[in-house]
Amino acid sequence: MSTKPEGETAKLRRDFGRLAALGVILVVAGLVGLVYTGVATLTSMLLFGWLLLIGGAVGLLHAVQARGSNFFWLGVIVAALNIAAGVVVISRPDAAAETLTMFAALLFLTAGLFRLVGSLVVRGPQFGWTLLLGAFDLLLGILVLANWPSSSQYVIGTFFSLALLFDGLGLIATGFGGRRIVGMVTDSLATDEGTGTAPGQGVPRGGAAEVDQGGTPGRGTAVDQGVTKPVQPE
Repeated sequence: MSTKPEGETAKLRRDFGRLAALGVILVVAGLVGLVYTGVATLTSMLLFGWLLLIGGAVGLLHAVQARGSNFFWLGVIVAALNIAAGVVVISRPDAAAETLTMFAALLFLTAGLFRLVGSLVVRGPQFGWTLLLGAFDLLLGILVLANWPSSSQYVIGTFFSLALLFDGLGLIATGFGGRRIVGMVTDSLATDEGTGTAPGQGVPRGGAAEVDQGGTPGRGTAVDQGVTKPVQPE
């Protein structure tokens, strides 16, 4: 009976170890991408294009399989657009990076303006943080637009590398934290088995503790197997 829990514990340790190893790989990839932002931008664009192409092909296959439904033509149109966008991104990754950088800059500008105006109008409990985030988004959008299109060579790659870096750090924390929790639980169960107590309890599993006390002079009682009996005076 103890072999199965030990096997499950070892499996959990291996799974959390794999998560930590994957996190290390992502952190290394993120750091390399931050150093070589141009390569990271090109890689992210090619990956994005292939994802669009594969997603469009899968969507077209599903649309053909469901050709008797009312959404057949809608599925075909969406799949065709994804395939066309994937082909364009793969063939012209530099132009795709410029377009996405412009789109990201416009998003930053719009989000910054909305946050600034919203924080000044509402003045809620998080007024300071909202105002600061709005100013940061607005400044970032202005900086990206001011250096466009040359900024497209490093903006997308920087964002992609930062995403890899933070995802990797999260996986590392999850992996090491999970292994530590599994070790603590295993040690607790081993301690309970060694002391003969049930898990989470301090009472021995053999039964309640027996009371063995002698009669106290002057109290008039004696304890015998948990039953109180009167003591006859001598």
